[in-house]
Amino acid sequence: MSDLKVLAVASEAFPLVKTGGLADVVGALPGALVSHGVAVTTVIPGYPAVMAALMGGSEIGAFDHYYGGPTRLIRGSAGGLDVIVVDAPHLYDRPGNPYLGPNGSDWPDNPIRFAALAQAGAQVASGAIGGTAFDLLHAHDWQAAMAPAYLAHQPGHRPRSVITVHNLAFQGQYPADLFPSLGLPASAFAVDGVEYYGMVGYLKAGLHYADRITTVSPTYAREIMTAEGGMGLDGLIRARASVVSGIVNGIDADIWNPATDTTLAKTYDDKRLKARTTNRAALHESFGLTLDEGLLFCVVSRLTWQKGMDLLAEALPTLLSTGGKLALLGSGDQALEGAFLAAARAHPGRVAVRIGYDEALSHRMMAGADAILVPSRFEPCGLTQLYGLRYGCVPVVARVGGLADTIIDANDAALEAGVATGLQFSPVTREALEAAIVRASRLHADTAAWTRLMKRGMTSDLSWQRRAKAYADLFHSLS
Repeated sequence: MSDLKVLAVASEAFPLVKTGGLADVVGALPGALVSHGVAVTTVIPGYPAVMAALMGGSEIGAFDHYYGGPTRLIRGSAGGLDVIVVDAPHLYDRPGNPYLGPNGSDWPDNPIRFAALAQAGAQVASGAIGGTAFDLLHAHDWQAAMAPAYLAHQPGHRPRSVITVHNLAFQGQYPADLFPSLGLPASAFAVDGVEYYGMVGYLKAGLHYADRITTVSPTYAREIMTAEGGMGLDGLIRARASVVSGIVNGIDADIWNPATDTTLAKTYDDKRLKARTTNRAALHESFGLTLDEGLLFCVVSRLTWQKGMDLLAEALPTLLSTGGKLALLGSGDQALEGAFLAAARAHPGRVAVRIGYDEALSHRMMAGADAILVPSRFEPCGLTQLYGLRYGCVPVVARVGGLADTIIDANDAALEAGVATGLQFSPVTREALEAAIVRASRLHADTAAWTRLMKRGMTSDLSWQRRAKAYADLFHSLS
């Protein structure tokens, strides 16, 4: 029996371009699906990094005027993925972040850029471009969410579709005067279509038109049906509850493997934990922190309200009072960046901050820190806590979304049963975070208990194989 042919549509994919966990999922899932009888091709914008990585490309379609300029669709491989690249220089040939201009604000033409991506995906999936239809279209997040809408309104073959919501907070909402430029019939601008409170709603359109809706953890799938977690879309999601499911993300266990990771000062595994001390010392040196037995917390995160970074800034005095230290890597809100930089100046050797993102450094932080803090107010799945588990960097997380689904709290019963993998706290307040930090510090003082916690996390099944089977079962059920 031939493989199920799935066309993924996404705005980023590791290792080609990455701003967050979306790229990791889009990059890792295709390989994990192969053994489950699913062959994935990914439609992705032709950013400079994608064009540079493209190999063996053949043109499958060309347009003189496609959303404002000449465009080619090129099928080939890049970064280990089978891809179809939307080569539209007027839309995507821009340096830096794929969504933000040099001033840190969204590119003004983002609605056109990602409508073009979505429409190209729909046309390829149907066989209108390239001549080969796909069995299923899989759209990722708001940037690709219009693809099911285009499928619903185009003639010919209409493969079924799935949309995966990686973060409901980002919805792609634009003024109604955008609609005429989208190439959809007038009837599509309706409540049962792309219209959303008088505006054009990209994610809303995907949630309406897709045959199935998934998100990246079971708890988050329940949270987005509530008024608090639904971000204004909870009514639509509740109405479609029968087609909503949550599948927890996995990680690429080859890329995130402390036994083979060439970025580390020294490789190690759960049977060679003493070697981890070399990485701990290296991380202290790299960040200019005082090397002692105090619990070294790390943060690898966007510095935003969603991620609870304001709570962490407020909780720093408690963290320091326990003898703890903080190494932080991230960027985001200028006020939060400033708060952490000020803390680093006030507490040299105890708090250190790197503004920006560095993939290799994030690996070294997981390998050298004792614990990773993830105090998110909401978290669809989260990947940093999974990376922490894999590297023996114990997660301290808020009990929300995928964090609740992936970390087993180190309460007395879980510790006695040997199943604990980290620490959870709730509600998501400064006081609860401070209590978790104190609890982590006390647990860290019990070397044997902390070591068991580390080993349990490191030996957990975090790979994509089990998660990929859930996607494959869903895809096959729609074919």
